[in-house]
Amino acid sequence: MTISWDEETKSILLIDQTSLPTSCRMIRCRTVNRLITAIRRLEVRGAPALGIAGAYGVALAAFSIKLTSFPRYTHRVKNAGFAIGNARPTAVNLSWGVHRVLTKAEDLATSIEEYRRIALMEAQTVAEEDSAACHALGDYGAALLPDTGTILTHCNAGALACREWGTALGIVRSAVASGKNISVIACETRPLLQGARLTAWELKRDGIPVTVIPDSAAAHLMRKDKIDCIIVGADRITRDTVFNKVGTYMHALCAKSHDLPFYVAVPSSTFDSIHAGSEIEIEERERDEVARFSGRITVPDGVPVINPAFDATPLSLVSALVTEKGIISPASDWMQNGKIHRII
Repeated sequence: MTISWDEETKSILLIDQTSLPTSCRMIRCRTVNRLITAIRRLEVRGAPALGIAGAYGVALAAFSIKLTSFPRYTHRVKNAGFAIGNARPTAVNLSWGVHRVLTKAEDLATSIEEYRRIALMEAQTVAEEDSAACHALGDYGAALLPDTGTILTHCNAGALACREWGTALGIVRSAVASGKNISVIACETRPLLQGARLTAWELKRDGIPVTVIPDSAAAHLMRKDKIDCIIVGADRITRDTVFNKVGTYMHALCAKSHDLPFYVAVPSSTFDSIHAGSEIEIEERERDEVARFSGRITVPDGVPVINPAFDATPLSLVSALVTEKGIISPASDWMQNGKIHRII
C-alpha cells in the first residue's frame, strides 16, 4: 500500500515517491510537521493519497497531542488539521480528508480517548473506501477500452497516487485483468517526471507494456494513429473545470483535434461542487524544479521560470468522467444542485 497507519507506533507509513524508481523505501511520519513536509516535498502525492494522508494526519495529531483539557485538546487537533489541509492548495482531497475526520470526531467524541478512537476509525474508513472506489471505477472504465489498444496517460494516477490499484491506471489494470490486450504510453511529465519515474515503474512491476515519451511527442503519436484514447486522473473537478498535472490541458486539446476519447478517472471525493474553475488557486512550485536537473543547472541564473503544478481543462473537452458510481457523459453535466447528475 502507498500509505497506511502503524497501530503499534501510532504513526503513518508511506512510500517515498521521490526515491523511485531507483529504490522503494518507506517513510515513517511520527509528527504532523513531518507529514506536512512529506506532502510538500511530494514524498506522498496524488489526490486520493493526499486525502488519506489528510485523514490519517488528523488521527496522528489526535494521538500525538498530549493535553488533559478536552476543549484545549480539540482546539489543538483542529489547528493541526488546518495546517495539514493547507500544505498544498490545489488538490481538494487533502482538505476533504482532514475535514471529514475532524467533523466526525468533533460531532461524536466527548473525551480525548473517544476522540482518538473515532478519528482513527474514520481515517481507516477513508482509506478503505478509496481502495473500493478505485476498483469500482476501474471496472466501469475498463468497459470503455477496446479489446486491443494503446492508452496515453499523463503524470501518475496509479496505485502510488491512491491507497492501491489507482484511478487512470486502475482502469488499465481492470481492463488487463478482464483479458483485454492493453498497452500504455506514459508521458514523462516534466519537470519531476512522475510519468517516467512512477507510472512506468508501476506498470513494469505489473507486467503491463509501457513506453515512455517526451510530453511534447503526444500530438505526433495521436496524428500517427498510435493512440486509441487518453485517460488521466484529476486533483479537483469543479463545476466547469478539471484540474490535473500541468500538461493535461494540452493533451485534451490534442485529443479533441484528433477525435480521440479523453477520459478523466476520479473518485467522488475529488468533486468540488462549491467552486468554479476561476476560483481555484493553482500551486506554483519552486524554480529549481525546472532550472536544475540531476544537480546540473539547466536554466541560466537570473532567467525567470514559471512552474505551475497544475493546469485547468474545461469539462467541454472531456469525453466522460469515470467514477466509482458510474460513467458520467457528457462530463459537463456531472453536477446539478451540488450532486452528481448524470450517470450511464
